[in-house]
Amino acid sequence: MPQALFTIDWHELFVPTHSIAEMILRGTLMYLGLFVIFRFMIGRQSSAIGLTDILVIVIIADAAQNAFSREYKSIPEGMTLVLTIVFWDFVLDWLAYRFRFFAWLVKPSPLPLIRDGKMLRRNMRQELISADELRSQARQQGIATIDDVQTACLEGNGEISFIKKSKTPSKGKRRRSEVV
Repeated sequence: MPQALFTIDWHELFVPTHSIAEMILRGTLMYLGLFVIFRFMIGRQSSAIGLTDILVIVIIADAAQNAFSREYKSIPEGMTLVLTIVFWDFVLDWLAYRFRFFAWLVKPSPLPLIRDGKMLRRNMRQELISADELRSQARQQGIATIDDVQTACLEGNGEISFIKKSKTPSKGKRRRSEVV
């Protein structure tokens, strides 16, 4: 029993049991497949963390866990999968920075939720945002009523941005104050 506590199988620890090319291919296909599912089927959620951030964290955690639990049986296999995932995360961000199509693919454009103080119910339904949730978000940003909002959009990262209506006085009121 004590010998089993201190015995290290160096061969199993460092020699891959699977093809490294297969690990790269599996990591690539899983990352891109999950990205498509999250981007087009799940949609955005109200949050400060972006879609690719969540995806990378979840996949890396799973990949690292498999290497830790000896499911891959070697450290190089686990590191290969983790590096493949980090590579694709970087490549998608770089492509989104360089090319408009990839920017649209990786980071959804803002979706209007309020225009001129009126809630856009169709867009709210599309993203499963209730009127109460929208009013709550407005209050958290110091806006008393939806009528005070010029525009509100659900941003690509899941946050809701608000632009208040300007409080400029009408021309008639300005003239009276200038005369007095």
